Amino acid sequence: MTSTLPEEIGAQPARRFLGRFATRPGSATWYYRRSWLGMAAAIVVALFVFGALFADWLTPYADQGRGAPNVTDRLQSPSWSHWMGTDDLGRDVLARVLFGARTALIVAVGVVTIAVVVGVIVGAVAGYFGGWVDEVLMRLTDTFLAFPPLLLAVIVAAALGASLRNTVIAIAVSWWPWYARQVRAQVLSLRDRPFVQSLRAIGVPSHVIIRKHVIPNAMSPVWVQATADLGASVLTAAGLSFVGLGPRPPTADWGVMINEGRQLVLSGQWWIAGFAGAAITLVALAFNLVGDVVRDVTDPKTRGEGGS
Repeated sequence: MTSTLPEEIGAQPARRFLGRFATRPGSATWYYRRSWLGMAAAIVVALFVFGALFADWLTPYADQGRGAPNVTDRLQSPSWSHWMGTDDLGRDVLARVLFGARTALIVAVGVVTIAVVVGVIVGAVAGYFGGWVDEVLMRLTDTFLAFPPLLLAVIVAAALGASLRNTVIAIAVSWWPWYARQVRAQVLSLRDRPFVQSLRAIGVPSHVIIRKHVIPNAMSPVWVQATADLGASVLTAAGLSFVGLGPRPPTADWGVMINEGRQLVLSGQWWIAGFAGAAITLVALAFNLVGDVVRDVTDPKTRGEGGS
């Protein structure tokens, strides 16, 4: 028969407390135990952002990342001096991938910001006021939704011309209607709630009610969609760049790298298109998985399940 030491007896409540705290809903350990894949995706997203922001300091070939050629080192395979090899102009592929991450980050943040702002405003106004305002705004939204998003983005990008700014605008134009529909559905369920009726009764202006009370309560599904759309925008922007409607050379862009490297794959130089394609796939998948974690964070039912 074993005996329990007094200090062990005193330590047991502390262990129980720490164990409960570690699995408390909302803690990092709780999310990790629910989805270790989501935590791994969050790390990938963090590395993506870090690489994009500090690309100048993460590679000794920053000038090549910006587009400076080095023809003496053309098409070198991955080595200790060039971890991901070099392209047909002798530029370090790792440097190009890092600076391409910066381009992808600008596109992702720009597209989602514009689409969310426009979509939330249109959806909130349509859902709150209803009547002819709702009818006009939703028919406008339906007009944009009648086009496949990628096709509409291609048309807008072709009309505006190839550039980084126009790529952001083209994708945002094709995506804001989804946010408008989403927010409108939320606002329709909120506008007749007692707290909104009370604000109306005491004479609070409609724009104040919409801005301070309706929109904040309608944003939970928007954050989930926006997180997933960050990855989707990277993928869509790469598609536009692949067909020549993205940023112009020598700007580093993953889609351009795939286009430049695809003709060299059959001759054995796989690394130019291969590493750029891997970066696009990894980042798009990571943002989708992080979106699942954001859904858990913003959904009270999910948090309640973790705390039971």
